[in-house]
Amino acid sequence: MGVTRRQLLWAGTGFGAAGFLAACSGGQADSEGAAATGAATGKPRSGGTLRVGALGRASAITRDPHGTQANESDYLILALVFDTLTVPGATTNTAPRLATSWKPSTDLRTWKFKIADGAVFHDGTPVTAEDVVWSLKRLRGTPSGAARLPGIQAKNISAEGTDTVVLVSDYANAEFPLLTRFTSFVLKKDTKDSEIAKAPGTGPFALDWFRGGNARLVRNDKWYGGTVHLDAIEVTMFETPQAMANALLAGQIDLASNAGALAARTAASRKDVQVLRRPDDMAMPIVMRTAKGSPFADRRVREAMRLTVDRKAMVEQVLSGYGTVANDILGTGDPDYAKDIPQRERDLTKARQLLKDAGFDLSRTYELVTTEDISGLADSATLFANQAREAGIRIKVVKQESGAFWEKTWKTGDLYTTYWGTNDSVIFFASKTMVGEAGQNEAGWHDTGFDAAYRQVIGTADESRRATALKELQRIEYDRSGYLLWGMADGIDLAAAKVRNLPRLAGYGRVQLEGVWLS
Repeated sequence: MGVTRRQLLWAGTGFGAAGFLAACSGGQADSEGAAATGAATGKPRSGGTLRVGALGRASAITRDPHGTQANESDYLILALVFDTLTVPGATTNTAPRLATSWKPSTDLRTWKFKIADGAVFHDGTPVTAEDVVWSLKRLRGTPSGAARLPGIQAKNISAEGTDTVVLVSDYANAEFPLLTRFTSFVLKKDTKDSEIAKAPGTGPFALDWFRGGNARLVRNDKWYGGTVHLDAIEVTMFETPQAMANALLAGQIDLASNAGALAARTAASRKDVQVLRRPDDMAMPIVMRTAKGSPFADRRVREAMRLTVDRKAMVEQVLSGYGTVANDILGTGDPDYAKDIPQRERDLTKARQLLKDAGFDLSRTYELVTTEDISGLADSATLFANQAREAGIRIKVVKQESGAFWEKTWKTGDLYTTYWGTNDSVIFFASKTMVGEAGQNEAGWHDTGFDAAYRQVIGTADESRRATALKELQRIEYDRSGYLLWGMADGIDLAAAKVRNLPRLAGYGRVQLEGVWLS
C-alpha cells in the first residue's frame, strides 16, 4: 500500500487520530470459509473480553518496548500499551498516531512532529515533547537503534515547546516518517530500566497483569485516539501454531493471530470459525552472509543459490499454496516495486557452472540454521536443502532454539532463515537491513552502488529522479544482495464468528485491535 510524495511530506495535516481509526479499522480485506467475515456489520457493541492467541517462546520474552521483539505475543502486548509516533495506514504507508502531523525542512533533513492533543499516559500524566525526546534517545541507544532511527544521532533529537519534537538527520531523508512506525514507543521521561515492565503507556489498553508471556490488558478510557469498545484483551502465548489453532477450535481463545496455512486448511470447513487471509503478508527469506570469509561472499555463489531454488514448489509445499512466488527483492507490496525485472527461474545448469567458476567447495556440508518461530519456516529450510542437493550443494538443516538463534546466529550466521512479519516498502527494508549502516544488516552486505542509490531515493522529492534511483536500487538487490526471497506467505488469522471489525492491514497492522468489538 503506497504513499504519494505529497502525502509523505505533508502527512497528517488536518487528519487526526480519530480520522485515522475511522479510515483503517474497517472489515477484513479477504476471507474464506462459511462464517462471517469479521466486518463491522451492525452497531458496535461495547464490553466483553477478546481472548487472543499469539506465537512466542518463553526464552525470548521481552518487556522492553525498545528491545528486540522476537515474540509476536510480546509485540502485540507492547503495541496495545505503548503508542508509536506513526503507524501503518490503510490508504498510505504511514498514518498518524501519537504524532498527528509532521513536516520537513526544505532540505529534507529536519523533521518536526506534533504530539496529539489530549494525549496522556495511563496514569493521567500529559505526554510532552520531552517524554518523546527522552524515549527516542533511549531507543537510539539500543543495539539496533541506528537501524530504527537511521541517520539520527541522539544529540540531534530535541523538543520545541511542549508539543513538538524536532529530529535532524545527518542527510536528506524524505522517507523518515515511515521509519517511525513499529518501534518508536513512547515512555515517560526518566523511566528506570527496572521500572519498564510496569511503566504506563499511552495506548488504547493498559497492562493489568503479565505472567509467563501471558497478559491481561484493560481498556484505557483516557485514550486520545477514539472509542475503544472492548473491556479487555487477554493474550495467551503459544509456542506452536498448531497448539494455538487447536485452542481456537476448542473455544479457549477467540482469535489466533498468524496461525498459518495448515491451520487454515483444518478450519476451512468450520462454520463457526472465520479464516481471515492477508495476501503477501510475510517475507521468509534465506540469508547468505556476504562478508569476507563467508562461503557465500562471492556473488556468483549467491546467484547460484538463487537459481537452485524451485520457488513454485516452495510456495505449494511449504505454504500449502497460501502465498506467492517472490523475486529476491524485499518489499513486494510497494506500488513502485519493479515488476519489469524478469522473474528468476530455476536453472540448475547455470547454477552448477557459477559454482564451478567461483571455486565453491562442493565436498563440504554447509549448515542452514533455522527456527520454528513461525509456521513453515523450518519446513522451508528442509525443502531448500533437498532442492540444493540437485545442484551438488550439501546442506544440513540445523534447528536452533529461538533465544539462541536471535542471540548467536541472527546477523552473524553464514546461512540461515529469517522472517519479516510485514510486507512494507522497498525503502523500508533497504534502510533496515541492506544499506551499509543498517543496524539489522542481516547479510553483512556493503555495496557502494546500493548505498548511493538508496541515498538518492530518500534524498529527493522529485518523482522522476526518485523512480529512476529506486529501480536501480532494486536491480542491485536482485543481482547482488545476500537475500534469497523465494516467496511471500499469506497472513492467516482464525477467529470466532462473534469477533467483529478485525484490522485489515497486513504485517504489524494486525496488532491494531482497538477497533474490534464482539457481537
